[in-house]
Amino acid sequence: MGLLLSRLKQLELGHGPNCSTDSAYQNSPEKYQKTSIKFPDLEEIPTELSLKILKCLNATDLCLAACVWSSLANDDTLWQGLCKSTWGYLSIYEKAQESGKNFRRIFMLMDEATLTFNVDWKKGLEYLFEKDLLENNPMEIAKFINSTQKLSSEQKKKLFSENKQVLENLIIMHNFENQFLPTALRKLFSKLEAHSERTSNLAFLLEKFSKRFCSCNPKLGLNEDSVYILCFSLIILSVDLSNPAIKNKMSKREFIKNTRNALPDLNQDFTGHLYDNVYLNGSIAKFQRKDENLVSIR
Repeated sequence: MGLLLSRLKQLELGHGPNCSTDSAYQNSPEKYQKTSIKFPDLEEIPTELSLKILKCLNATDLCLAACVWSSLANDDTLWQGLCKSTWGYLSIYEKAQESGKNFRRIFMLMDEATLTFNVDWKKGLEYLFEKDLLENNPMEIAKFINSTQKLSSEQKKKLFSENKQVLENLIIMHNFENQFLPTALRKLFSKLEAHSERTSNLAFLLEKFSKRFCSCNPKLGLNEDSVYILCFSLIILSVDLSNPAIKNKMSKREFIKNTRNALPDLNQDFTGHLYDNVYLNGSIAKFQRKDENLVSIR
């Protein structure tokens, strides 16, 4: 939108790339005036239309627009939309009017909170609590983290390592009903960056995921222990197939054999479908280069 405003301004001044500078236009200023385009004054058109135009702006451009159209660009509904599209959930949303904070003020505070969190998650959460933007309990923190893509993956992993209740609540919020196991894992790792090593944090994550997956699919015929083992098997397979450093890729027969050693009663056709899903649809997560420890547990 900022480029659009700039382009319209160029056209208005006659400096745009498509504006002719030949003698016909130089000798016919009246003709040029008829063909020039002027950006309308938003205060002279219907408010509803003006707000729809301003709704296309990001926060930076909206602040600049406020220098010209203060009352329109500071409209609370515009900033509310920006807040909720950037941070889908905050405790303050339900009590914004009572707190006396308008959504422009909330956006500015959240921008600062996000920058702080991405440097140090503890200070970031402290800032959120101090400014009454977020309630200090694991479920509220989990809802907040689940609603935004603006937070650092590294800082989130540090948070989950020290506050496993937040991680557990985050997993509970996901619905894996009627989802194939590799698909459900991809959904999980789209919100939580996969651990590059087999650590207690990864074990805890998969343990809680297995419990949630079984509760969402009680008729699947798999217990939590079976799902837990299959999760590790799928992670190893994903690393094996996607890592260019591994020349001898795991075959379907090898995967079925390895899985049968751990789960002798598991249907081989089902195991084969698991392999096919990863082979055809790709890795269940984006693993970093520190994946040798995962490969080593084959």
